[in-house]
Amino acid sequence: MTVEERDVVVVGAGAAGLSTAIFSAEYAQETSHESATRRRHLRVTLLEGAPRIGAKILVSGGGRCNVTHFEVSPSDYHGVRNFIKKILRGFPVAETVDWFASLGVDLKREKTGKLFPTSNRARTVVDALLGRAEALGIELRVGEKVSAIVPLPDGGFRIHHGTSTTDCHRVVLATGGRSLPKSGSDGTGYQLAKSLGHTVTETWPALVPLLLDETFPHASLSGISHRARLTIRIDEKKFEEKTGDLLWTHFGISGPVAMDVSRSWIAGRESGRSSTLELSFLPDRDWADLEEEIVEVGRKHPRRTLATWLSSQLPKRVGFQISGLSGIEENHPLSQLPKTPRRALLRTLTALPLPVIAPRGWNQAEVTAGGIPLEEVRSATLESRRVPHLFLVGEILDVDGRIGGFNFQWAWATGRTAGRAIARSYYKTPTGDSR
Repeated sequence: MTVEERDVVVVGAGAAGLSTAIFSAEYAQETSHESATRRRHLRVTLLEGAPRIGAKILVSGGGRCNVTHFEVSPSDYHGVRNFIKKILRGFPVAETVDWFASLGVDLKREKTGKLFPTSNRARTVVDALLGRAEALGIELRVGEKVSAIVPLPDGGFRIHHGTSTTDCHRVVLATGGRSLPKSGSDGTGYQLAKSLGHTVTETWPALVPLLLDETFPHASLSGISHRARLTIRIDEKKFEEKTGDLLWTHFGISGPVAMDVSRSWIAGRESGRSSTLELSFLPDRDWADLEEEIVEVGRKHPRRTLATWLSSQLPKRVGFQISGLSGIEENHPLSQLPKTPRRALLRTLTALPLPVIAPRGWNQAEVTAGGIPLEEVRSATLESRRVPHLFLVGEILDVDGRIGGFNFQWAWATGRTAGRAIARSYYKTPTGDSR
């Protein structure tokens, strides 16, 4: 059996894997100048089991790649806040923007706060990362799925991938979670981590569209988008509330606000508790304000119908369904709307229960909730506390952010932390020897 030798092997060539490899090689070059006796080139290999590189990057942001957000804080994530804070502080957004500029990718801020490449093409991001990796001499091997990682007596690892075997001094798990498995993020990384002594929390889809019961009239609204507020209640107590754009689909609901709350709805259900979702069609208006307006419009305009008033607030098709859900004819004059039906209308407008039956699934999820517990990883380096010289980055960790570029920022930031730590540890091992 022929065994190849490398210094660092990164398993997974997505956002976190590519950035880890690049930062390790870059920092190694900088560090090597400190001593003429140290090797100037760190032999880094990226192993990607999928047939193409950066599949998740290419489909993100509608094919434009939402690289990051103009303002990122630990509160944008689910996970151990102090740990997340340290990682984000190590690579803030301003430095991320500068780094991408150094790769030849200029970013632009849109009104939502999301940052996209000025080219509006995700391919620009992937090509830039691959270009930097090639310039640094990083070896990239595609379609070579890792089947096993075996610790060696000298503190290194033997990696079995495809039909090949590679020994290395440092290994990085950047395999993602379980979301969008066609991209290569199929949960294999969890099994590799378990084989090395790590645990994995329960995982479930996050940032995923939600399916509604077919008896609900969502299909007739398919393609319509409007601002809304969604409220998650766990055992009838308010658990989370988000406001943003809601997109009606033939299967249920999607759009930023639905995807943001999907995690909480699923978490409640998975825990065996009652998990419900309420919709407010007019998130900037409360019950009292709306009731006052309905009464006043009816008084001033006796012939104004419910349909006419609703069309001034929401898309016409949405207004039609609100009439039906409230049990009121759409041509009913507001001036002749008694208290009981008026309040039924207000309940529909401000707190309509949505019959969610399930998330759309891993194939449609943008990220994974759950993963390797942060307690098992060192926040300063992202090195495993259980296996020396093993590093874990990106989505494989038990951290997930809201929609808007936050999960990519986590990938870049963890890649930088781990990459620089790998270069430092490689030239100065715990015993003080340089390799």
